[in-house]
Amino acid sequence: MRSSLRKMGNSSGIIIPKPFLVEIGSKPGDEVDLVVEDGRIVISPVPGTPRARWAEDAKRVAAAGDDELLWPEFPNEADGELKW
Repeated sequence: MRSSLRKMGNSSGIIIPKPFLVEIGSKPGDEVDLVVEDGRIVISPVPGTPRARWAEDAKRVAAAGDDELLWPEFPNEADGELKW
């Protein structure tokens, strides 16, 4: 596929077709890394933090009432002797 560079202030930009973004697992607004390798510009997605948005997801799960323990709590024999 061919495209044209477009003037954007003092820089230039290019429109990246949605199928290309899907292919690398990115969407508009995501951060990407740009590097030049062998005369080519390589765009790579920046991996997110593993726990990003966990708090929001936990609230959503709790609001849906789906936050019950899957395994019932059961004590270990020596739990009564633990000192904190």
